[in-house]
Amino acid sequence: MEQQQDLNHLLKVRREKLAELQENGKDPFQITKYDVTAHSSDVKENYSEWEGKEVSIAGRMMSKRVMGKASFCNIQDLKGSIQSYVARDDIGEESYKDFKKMDIGDIVGLTGIVFTTKTGEISIHAKSVTLLSKSLQILPEKFHGLTNTDIRYRQRYVDLIMNPEVRDTFIKRSQIIKEIRNCLDAQGFMEVETPMLVSNAGGASARPFETHYNALDEDVKLRISLELYLKRLIVGGLERVYEIGRVFRNEGVDTRHNPEFTLMELYQAYTDYHGMMDLVENLFRDVAQKVLGTTTVTYDGVEIDLGKPFERISMLDALKKYKGIDFSEIKTDEEAKALADQYHVAYEARHKKGDILSLHMLIYFSSLP
Repeated sequence: MEQQQDLNHLLKVRREKLAELQENGKDPFQITKYDVTAHSSDVKENYSEWEGKEVSIAGRMMSKRVMGKASFCNIQDLKGSIQSYVARDDIGEESYKDFKKMDIGDIVGLTGIVFTTKTGEISIHAKSVTLLSKSLQILPEKFHGLTNTDIRYRQRYVDLIMNPEVRDTFIKRSQIIKEIRNCLDAQGFMEVETPMLVSNAGGASARPFETHYNALDEDVKLRISLELYLKRLIVGGLERVYEIGRVFRNEGVDTRHNPEFTLMELYQAYTDYHGMMDLVENLFRDVAQKVLGTTTVTYDGVEIDLGKPFERISMLDALKKYKGIDFSEIKTDEEAKALADQYHVAYEARHKKGDILSLHMLIYFSSLP
């Protein structure tokens, strides 16, 4: 109770600070533009080019140490963070008073000269500090960080602020999608868009979301796959097509499964499954090299070399080799369900033998490092 009261008091103080700024004609929410000349990593990685020169950065204040007439703060932007030295004599007495009232989490614009401190840290000697947006919420305590999984998934913006590795994952995801497009476009594939609202949610085995089309007075479903319309485009003469789009499956929810997610499917005429395997293997290798600069990645402590030839094996053989299950001996749906029960693989009454084989593969290989 006392902790909640303290939090409420801190939130009240922040709103009072905002009200005071607005009363004094310094409303940060009226500022709509700030000219940024570099990001933090640009300055750090190219210090010889920036040393002694003026730079303007903008980002969220993540720490602040006030020491009388001079202070230090740390500004976090898209590409990292950088320290700044803020002195009263350099930015002016009035501006320094305003700076001292700024809170952790506030978004600021800072202009100054790039230099190195006595301890060797690349920093910015501030000439001006501008409050661009007042943070009215309290960030999680830095030492403990943001570790609650539920909060991290529900409040991604806080997760991005507090956990740099999460921000890096978002950036890499965007780069991966970009390079997938580049790789496929270079091979003559055409990116297309297909309907999301469909009368028949086919192409996969999953329960669809259902909605109503008012204009047509017709019940429709949200697509669970991209397959059927892409194949129709192949029939129509578009020899190589792909789509990167959202699909919707009205099933389980956990940290590995979201009811809506991004799927990429591609289809190519005049080749067989060997040609498709070549394409997929080269796609993984090319994207890794472009995004990471190497084909060797580490996942969950295990090093994986995508530069080596991929093992090519059927689902039945893979399940037998890596799990010791000989699914070829399963003859009926009932036998498949009994096997699923034995290995704690969840299924639904509607699922057939082939569906349960896919579920075995999904559960097993999604648990691999």
